[in-house]
Amino acid sequence: MRPRPAAGPAARAPLKGDEKKVIFASSLGTVFEWYDFYLYGALAAVIGRQFFAGLDPTAAFIASLLAFAAGFFVRPFGALVFGRLGDMIGRKYTFLVTILIMGLSTFVVGLLPTYESIGIAAPVMLVALRLMQGLALGGEYGGAATYVAEHAPQNKRGAYTSWIQTTATLGLFLSLVVVIGTRKLLGDAAWADWGWRVPFLLSIGLLAVAVWVRLSMSESPAFKRMKDEGRVSKAPLTESFARWGNLKYVLLALFGLVAGQGVVWYSGQFYALFFLTSTLQVDPTEAQLMVAAALLLGTPFFVVFGTLSDRIGRKPIILAGMLLAVLTYFSLFEALTAAANPELARAQASVPIVVEADPATCSFQGSPIAREIDFTSGCDIAKRTLAAHSASYENAALPAGGTATVKIGARSIAAPVGVVASSGHRFDEASARAIAGFRKNVAESMKAAGYPTRARPIDFMGAQWWHIVALLWVLVLYVTGVYGPIAAMLVELFPTRIRYTSMSLPYHIGNGWFGGLLPSVSFAMVAQNGNIYYGLWYPVVIAALSFVVGLIFVRETRGRDIYAAD
Repeated sequence: MRPRPAAGPAARAPLKGDEKKVIFASSLGTVFEWYDFYLYGALAAVIGRQFFAGLDPTAAFIASLLAFAAGFFVRPFGALVFGRLGDMIGRKYTFLVTILIMGLSTFVVGLLPTYESIGIAAPVMLVALRLMQGLALGGEYGGAATYVAEHAPQNKRGAYTSWIQTTATLGLFLSLVVVIGTRKLLGDAAWADWGWRVPFLLSIGLLAVAVWVRLSMSESPAFKRMKDEGRVSKAPLTESFARWGNLKYVLLALFGLVAGQGVVWYSGQFYALFFLTSTLQVDPTEAQLMVAAALLLGTPFFVVFGTLSDRIGRKPIILAGMLLAVLTYFSLFEALTAAANPELARAQASVPIVVEADPATCSFQGSPIAREIDFTSGCDIAKRTLAAHSASYENAALPAGGTATVKIGARSIAAPVGVVASSGHRFDEASARAIAGFRKNVAESMKAAGYPTRARPIDFMGAQWWHIVALLWVLVLYVTGVYGPIAAMLVELFPTRIRYTSMSLPYHIGNGWFGGLLPSVSFAMVAQNGNIYYGLWYPVVIAALSFVVGLIFVRETRGRDIYAAD
């Protein structure tokens, strides 16, 4: 049975001082856990070089993003395991287990040998640690949101749970600050060699603080009351997912709310960062500083929108954020290109690049396990060459047997065909010379057409810097709109006895699979299609579908009594 709307005044009195301290402690511990999880994302390019050095550079970056996504893949399984524990034994002790797993896994990443040292075993161990992190995080969010909501006054539930919503962004912000500070302190040479390990190793100190914080927490009053009354669920998985009365709300939460929220979250923060560094060739430190500034300016709006949802409802704010993303993502990312790398934007507008090839000779460019020798056709060599320059291009089909050609403005450059030697591991000498000559011609032609090799340095705090930060801030603002009220809404959808389990699974499928896979899927789409904006179709389509489902089928939850057990 759904939680019933409460009649009259708030179901609970305002929080006492010690309760506010407990909620603050919960949020602080969650910030540290998100720091651990997102540290890998902030260092994705470095991870690609250290652990996937045996792959083609484009494939190495996609593989590093997939290793990043591995942690998201297992989050729903963590939600099942720890959600069940949280509904059966309590919120507090489940919190403690998840943060221990997360902190220790992050610390060990800083000790891992690289691909150069031990070969394929290095990325295997890295992915294994990411899986452990994902399992731990799968049990974290549902517990934190449930814990805070079950302490909050009913008429301020959106405001109080919105503080938990800030923790993911603050964790990302903290990871960026530590990465930037460490790199500046150690210098580029030491950073590339061993300094990238330091942010991971520092997490052991954060783990100690977080464990101390978690030990100081008391159990949720709603759970304690339910336990005292003997109404704790003995089979939360069965009650949550094997009974249609609750399962339909799980599905609505996933497809009408969290899937769209997830892609907006990861587009506005991680994809924007990767787009600046990998596509627009902005210096990584400059990009991280600008993203960090946008996060700092945008974070208060989690609380603004959470508080507003207590007055006008959760649903209209969440759906408005999705709709704005659908309508403006393409124009915002085009504006980001013009602001961060204006030379690239002008070149793309005035001298377009076209790859003409027989489609039958073109391989899948988004492969995460590709090596340079895997691309031997003229089409593949042409597209891989342009990908190395982060060039956006259009595709034109030729009849069967046609010679692949790269057209840069009025100039056409025929692409050679690579011939693999009998060993299967190296091009023969003639092929190597032909490919090297082709790449040189493409690079020189792009330079003559005005295509930059990298974005120009951006003056810190100058007009251009603030222009980029403003665009990033708009993207973050969408994030705060869809994310600020959603914890309260998910908590209100489900009864106390199975709340931890029921809300955790759709949240982590939506954020872990739909959202967490976004960077790798979107960049694979770009690599395959050639257009640097093509990957935006992924979040736009998912957000649009969630908007429609949410608008038609999801009901407003503001004012519901979350203290009912059944």
